[in-house]
Amino acid sequence: MEAHSNEDFAVGCILSIKTTFGEEFEGQVITFDRPSNILVLQEGGNSGSGPKRNLRLLKANYIKDFALMGHGEDPLDANKCFLDLDTLKAREDSAIRQAELDAERFGVGVTAEAQSIFDALAKTHPVRWDKTVIVVMNEVRVSSPYLPESVKGGTPAANERVRKVLEFERKRLQTRNA
Repeated sequence: MEAHSNEDFAVGCILSIKTTFGEEFEGQVITFDRPSNILVLQEGGNSGSGPKRNLRLLKANYIKDFALMGHGEDPLDANKCFLDLDTLKAREDSAIRQAELDAERFGVGVTAEAQSIFDALAKTHPVRWDKTVIVVMNEVRVSSPYLPESVKGGTPAANERVRKVLEFERKRLQTRNA
C-alpha cells in the first residue's frame, strides 16, 4: 500500500477500512503515530452504542483500502469522554498490587533450579524469598544448594513436609533434565 499523508488519518475522520486480512469496519481516527505507523481508531461511537467504545490499534501497512466517510467531533474532547476514572483507577491499583505480588515470587540471584523448587513449594505452602533463602510458612528456611539437608527451622512436622516436597521436586527436575 502506498504511504499515507497525515491528512489521510486526521483526528476525527471517520473511515471505512478494508484490511489485507479481508476484514472491513468503520472507525473514527483518534491518532496516527507516524514513527510506529500505527493508527488508533475508535469503533462504536456513532451507532447509538452509548458510552461503550472499542479502540483498535492497526498498523497502517495492513490497510488494503479506506474511504473517508466524514468528520466527527473530536473523540478526545474531555467534556464528551465517557471514561469512568474511578473504575480505571481501581483496575490500575489492582494490577499494581498483583504485579508487586508476582515480583515477590521471583528470586534474585538464584538458579533456575532454585526458582523451580520455590514454585513447587508455593503450590502447597505460603512461601517467600529472603534474599536467596526460601522461607516456607514463615518458619522453615531452605538455603542453597536447596537439598533436604538445607532445610532448617520450624516444627518437626513442617520441616519434614518441606523436606518431602523438596525431595520430590528435585527428583522431578532430575527426571526432566535426564
